[in-house]
Amino acid sequence: MRKRRSRSGSPLQDRLVWQAASLLLAYPDDGHADRLQTAARLLDHVTGEPRALLGETVVGLSLRPTMELAQEYVETFDLQKRCTMLLTYWTSGDTRNRGAEMVEFTQTYRAAGVEMPKAEAPDHLPVVLEFAATVDPDAGRRLLAKYRVPIGVVARALADGGSPYSPVVAAVAATLPSLASVDDVAHLMMAGPPAESVGLQPFQLTVPPRRA
Repeated sequence: MRKRRSRSGSPLQDRLVWQAASLLLAYPDDGHADRLQTAARLLDHVTGEPRALLGETVVGLSLRPTMELAQEYVETFDLQKRCTMLLTYWTSGDTRNRGAEMVEFTQTYRAAGVEMPKAEAPDHLPVVLEFAATVDPDAGRRLLAKYRVPIGVVARALADGGSPYSPVVAAVAATLPSLASVDDVAHLMMAGPPAESVGLQPFQLTVPPRRA
């Protein structure tokens, strides 16, 4: 059975895109400047649309004070659920069904021989991207492809808000199979995540973790 190629190029390029995106989507802490430099170096080996998109964010973030970016990051990803990078939120919402989906991420990481840091959610997009880039590209691609529609929702929400992080998520989307229908993103944006059934204890949405 032949593997589907991404839209952006080679599997190696996809891994470089995922690694750069993981760095750029991290919380702007004291390591922010170093991550920007690393991402910029990775772009020397990336071509096409992903390079242009990632480069746009590298330039945009480098022109802003870190404290200002940190505040915007919280306002965007922590306070706006429509922009959350916790992927299972979009498929299960604040329901206990989300627990089973989270387990899939954890089991995938363990099967590849790595353990999740306790301070990070396994379905947090930057975590999934780093796993796909540096640990198990095939398993990581399967997770990213499975949540292709939620990734599209986040990309559209960030674009609608004029966020400097919008091109990064768009670059990630460019490495994944095309959507069967663009209406899937619009439908999920309008409908929102599933709601908990009456009588069930909801799974609590966690604040996106900070990278140490």
